[in-house]
Amino acid sequence: MTEHLHLLHILHELQQKHRYISEESICEVAAQLSLPVSQVRAVVAFYAFFYSTPCGHYHILFSNCTSCGYRAGGTDLIRMLSQKLSVNIGQTRKDGQLSIHETSCIGMCDHGASLLINGVPLIHLDSEKIEQITDLIEADKPLNEWPLDWFHIKDHIYKRGLLLEGDLPAGDGLRAMLARGREETLTEITQSKLRGRGGAGFSTGLKWHLCQQATGEAHYVVCNADEGEPGTFKDRMLLQQHADALLEGMTICAYVIGAYQGFIYLRGEYRYLLPHLQATLLHRRKLGLLGTAILGQTGFDFDIDIVVGAGAYICGEESALIESLEGKPGIPRSRPPFPVAHGYLGQPTVVNNVETFIAATHIVCNGSEWFTAAGTTESTGSKLLSISGDCAAPGIYEYSFGVTIQQVLEECGADNVQAVQVGGPAGTLLDQTAFHRQIAFEDVGTGGSFMIFNRERDILAIIHQFAAFFAHESCGFCTPCRVGTTLLKQGLNKIIIGQGARNDMAELQRVSELVRRYSHCGLGHTAANPILDGLQHFPQAFEQQLTQYDFTARFELDAALQEARQLTQHDDKGAHLKQEGD
Repeated sequence: MTEHLHLLHILHELQQKHRYISEESICEVAAQLSLPVSQVRAVVAFYAFFYSTPCGHYHILFSNCTSCGYRAGGTDLIRMLSQKLSVNIGQTRKDGQLSIHETSCIGMCDHGASLLINGVPLIHLDSEKIEQITDLIEADKPLNEWPLDWFHIKDHIYKRGLLLEGDLPAGDGLRAMLARGREETLTEITQSKLRGRGGAGFSTGLKWHLCQQATGEAHYVVCNADEGEPGTFKDRMLLQQHADALLEGMTICAYVIGAYQGFIYLRGEYRYLLPHLQATLLHRRKLGLLGTAILGQTGFDFDIDIVVGAGAYICGEESALIESLEGKPGIPRSRPPFPVAHGYLGQPTVVNNVETFIAATHIVCNGSEWFTAAGTTESTGSKLLSISGDCAAPGIYEYSFGVTIQQVLEECGADNVQAVQVGGPAGTLLDQTAFHRQIAFEDVGTGGSFMIFNRERDILAIIHQFAAFFAHESCGFCTPCRVGTTLLKQGLNKIIIGQGARNDMAELQRVSELVRRYSHCGLGHTAANPILDGLQHFPQAFEQQLTQYDFTARFELDAALQEARQLTQHDDKGAHLKQEGD
């Protein structure tokens, strides 16, 4: 399926043109693509960036992330703007001029409070800028007449390592690969012990080998650029500054596994990067680094399309991403089978993230020994960290695996630290007793997020914000996640407002363990992590909000059902609630 005919792209164009997607449009698109109307309708309903009622001419999405969220200097910026422009949050103003909504992290955590306006990021928000935005909207000024520096996204890179110290000339990785041959290239990747940089840490060499050996009518290469974990923004920089190395890594993978087609799945919040990526693809085709007979090698044919998501955190999970690539709601698949055997269109597929493909390019150019010289035995090479929160210099830092959390805190200028969230809300919340631990797969693993909270922060409010994030982002497929994440959010809210008792903490623990154990996919398995870590490391944050009594039920539920038993004339054991010890 070519880029311009992809369902998500067609729906995006309709959204841009009409500011919503009508039932009539849904039927027309279904007929155009020969798809069931129900499938198109389900896609529109699933993705957050598609609307069934009109958005405003200026459509604003405020990030509610803990790092790039809408509070600055103690001011609630989203409420300030909504009041000044007389529009309710979550609604479109009656004149159709403006709509204001919240969204999850937009990957601007090193730029302070941020928002998307008509899909374009606007950063460094404060009260003064909100005043100016108000004036521009009321004057109906088009975005191209707004101050250009508001939209300039500067990459803050404070520490460079293996991958960032120097750029590789375009094509060097492919030439080194062709000189080695297919099997020797795979051996080099395997011997480097490169593990997936998305967080799971699966062996890259093994993944490529399994896909290479899998039978199918075609093989595919997919880059997961759906960087949706709050607090993560390193792929944003890599896509902007190292796109050539990324595309080269995908092409190397294609040569190894025998693929002719690849895809970059770009998160909807990064749509503004699309022209740059498309220009890089075009340039590589002109250089003979993509397309047919790459570098003059007959039979070495490979090209890449870009598919842009539409606001769904779950699509960062590889099987949900593949579903989305196929033009469906991004609901995770049951596994096995795994994508390496049964992925895109049911064919063998490698899915790696941006950083992994770039690392593969460097390994092919410099050799596995160069890579294994850095890091630890189990975690070779380096890791890019997206550092945000309460520190002097938020931005990108590249460290060899094995660096301690304390060293990272010192180098980014973090003082009086209460807690660190490593790996985003789905990762690990640590207190100061754990700052000696190392960033490594065998200790504290991470996809790249490193969020810092000082002692002035309300840690319980942060945990509640993470819980609200998971409740909002649940795809709704399975009951443990769909219901459980909502129960966790509500349970935390009860404690925060001072209506909780000690048994509510025990209930949070119980529900968290159920969500972790029984959810369908990784989102559910990790959704309770902030609460479980909070209960373990910061119990006082919960306890100080509790009332001074434990709740005691005022009635016995089984006894309350006695009337129903009498009416139905059933009073056997099955008509009674099961009691503890039964």
